[in-house]
Amino acid sequence: MNNKQLIAASALAAAFAMLGAAGAHAEAYEGVQPLTSSASRTDVKAEAVAAAREGNPYSDTVAEGAVAFKSTLDRSTVREQAVAAANNPLQSLDRRAFYRDEVPAAYKKPSVSFTQQAGLPVTARP
Repeated sequence: MNNKQLIAASALAAAFAMLGAAGAHAEAYEGVQPLTSSASRTDVKAEAVAAAREGNPYSDTVAEGAVAFKSTLDRSTVREQAVAAANNPLQSLDRRAFYRDEVPAAYKKPSVSFTQQAGLPVTARP
């Protein structure tokens, strides 16, 4: 071995020796520490309630506060739209779930039925 290899080998050995020495020092388990608090239960509970009511201080919308929203639709119109969407069998179709992001033509028919009972001929549900 030449001098460069001897120096590299000794440096590597020294590094491993230092790593082993550092790993030999483990933390000692001191058991369960006794509770040392000067606050009473009522003080802690009051602080907990106040913190819970503050909300998430790290939220993206915490600086905005409550945003006022004025709807232009009445309650019955919104309910009718919700019922129509819930009864639409094609409502949850996402084109990204299909090959080449294209919904097959069979799913685009307005009277498609996704259910069939055993022994009965296949008919489209209105």
